[in-house]
Amino acid sequence: MTELLFYHLQGQKLEGVLTPLLEKSLARGWKAIVQGGSPERIEALDAHLWTYRDDGFLPHGTWREPEAAAQPVLLTVNDGNPNAASVRFLIDGAPVPPDAESYQRIVLVFDGDDEEAVAAARGAWSDAKAKGYDATYWQPDAAGRWVKQA
Repeated sequence: MTELLFYHLQGQKLEGVLTPLLEKSLARGWKAIVQGGSPERIEALDAHLWTYRDDGFLPHGTWREPEAAAQPVLLTVNDGNPNAASVRFLIDGAPVPPDAESYQRIVLVFDGDDEEAVAAARGAWSDAKAKGYDATYWQPDAAGRWVKQA
């Protein structure tokens, strides 16, 4: 059954949270998709993943590239699963995809300082529960560690 994980950002930047989650996904042998709300956001994330560490980078590509299906991490604004990903990250209000059950895990990351993002996440939470998905809600503690709240 598909797991839906809701990550509530509080005083954190998306890039600082998403990058370690992607690294953990790759360490598990999973391919990943990151779906964003705009091409500009995906381009910024693409640049970040090439430069966020001095000693390496996160292997990835974008939906615009001919070899998109071969990427371990695919950045996109579209539905679909061209790289046969096991986990899909939804950022910037990207909706839960219609083929959600084809993923092992869907991770919805939302900005707790954005009222619209919080409202959309609440709606997605209600939908996930109504559809019987295993949904969990994660929030950082005072030390910045992720703690399961529900």
